[in-house]
Amino acid sequence: MSFTDLYDSGAHSKNVAHFASLVHIAASDGSLNDEEIALLTRFKSKLDIRDSEYNEIISNPRMYPIDPPISSERRLERLFNLFQIIYADHQIDEPERKLLDRYARGLGYTEEAAEAVIKQSIKIFSGNIAFEDYQYLIKK
Repeated sequence: MSFTDLYDSGAHSKNVAHFASLVHIAASDGSLNDEEIALLTRFKSKLDIRDSEYNEIISNPRMYPIDPPISSERRLERLFNLFQIIYADHQIDEPERKLLDRYARGLGYTEEAAEAVIKQSIKIFSGNIAFEDYQYLIKK
């Protein structure tokens, strides 16, 4: 097995673990709705998840552990992906919020940092941000 094969295999297993986390978050409010399924299908393609893996993950997403990336940018990207799933139905409920907090800490955020990034992300995704924050985001 070549080095690139090993790297591809490691990257793929990280993608599988991340996808399982996305499914777990999406299903935390009971069942998957059409918008969540559509978004998961996009992530399935983006993360190169095989059909057999997809079916296995959909049936039991808790089977896969969180595999945190080293880069803070990649951790933030994973949280962003989770927020996309959560807000597919335009709201966040308490079970999703609790899972999001656990996932953020599993990614390596401290309790305080997780709380801060989640609160700010909720404001952004729900459209409840102050004008100054909006202005900063637009100009960035």
